[in-house]
Amino acid sequence: MENNTVNTEILNDLIQINNDRVKGYEKAIEELKTEDADLRSLFAEMIRQSQQHKATLTQEVQVLGVTADTGTTTSGKIYRAWMDVKAVFTGHDRETVLNNCEFGEDAAQKAYKTALETEGLSANLNAIVAEQKADLRVSHDQIKALRDKVAP
Repeated sequence: MENNTVNTEILNDLIQINNDRVKGYEKAIEELKTEDADLRSLFAEMIRQSQQHKATLTQEVQVLGVTADTGTTTSGKIYRAWMDVKAVFTGHDRETVLNNCEFGEDAAQKAYKTALETEGLSANLNAIVAEQKADLRVSHDQIKALRDKVAP
């Protein structure tokens, strides 16, 4: 049975996760050194990806006749604060930035997995969420591969 309330809540949660992801990558770009230009362009692409996902999700919320959330999740705010504190103690090195980005990517994967497991998600939305999860999985794997290259 489809449930507009469930659909709306899931979509708004995923909008917030994508907002968190944008903020996280903006913070990560600030942490980069000049020689990390490759990461700067990759992170800009990750921001664009989340903005595109958010636009799709927002459109679906509006189809349901509800206003989309514009904020970030509490856990996202905690994640960004943790990233700030960790950077103070470990410096702004490439490995730390990539570790933090992978942490965020893991959180996004978990949120999308939970959304897909929620009863009442319409078939149309399930397809959109599954496609975005797969797209984000590719990004996760890119970050992880880069992190593994610099990890001792």
